[in-house]
Amino acid sequence: MKPHHAPARRRHRLVVQALLSLSLASTLSLSQAASEAPQALAQAQQLFLAATQGDSAAIEKAVEAYTALLRAEPGNPSLMAKLGAATSLRATTTMLPWKKMSHAEEGLAYLDKALALLNSTHDAAAAGQIPIALDTRFTAASTFLALPGFFNRGPRGNKLLHEVLNHPQFAQTPLAFRATVWMQAGSVAEQGERRDEARKFYQLVQEHGAPQASKAQAKLKALQS
Repeated sequence: MKPHHAPARRRHRLVVQALLSLSLASTLSLSQAASEAPQALAQAQQLFLAATQGDSAAIEKAVEAYTALLRAEPGNPSLMAKLGAATSLRATTTMLPWKKMSHAEEGLAYLDKALALLNSTHDAAAAGQIPIALDTRFTAASTFLALPGFFNRGPRGNKLLHEVLNHPQFAQTPLAFRATVWMQAGSVAEQGERRDEARKFYQLVQEHGAPQASKAQAKLKALQS
């Protein structure tokens, strides 16, 4: 029996590892947004950050917080995407393989619905803010790209990431958000062994003096070796 179950156990372990890292890329941009958001949203964002940083107690609280926010704004794709990411993190709180997969799939269903809700009205944003369309797509992209290959979400994650990078409003978003997206794009390029492309994104982070500049510099140094 052990050989039969070993691949399944490995798959569930990969899910947990991926979900714990799925939104760490968004930490800086979310932290900045939380400081400017209404109290309930700011609290949800802080709980979400704590959850992605390994605080298991914050996961259920984040799910509850985003559920309440979404109940008040049922058509908000950004809130639905965050609820999806938080719901997926529930997979890290159980030892039961079928529950891990159930939580992950439920979270992905929220993300798919959030993306389906996007329309042209979500492309605009006030100066210095992140458009709902970009926030939603990047949350989904980060999740899809973090998941193991057997979920078959990588291609869509790559497509969504490129949509964020090429969006007309991307250049007007806060630097912390742009740098977060550039770091994600650099990491994806590295994984695909596209070293020149990875350098380009890390150099953008460094040249703009973003909060992640030191991490970008370390990445650039590693690429030289």
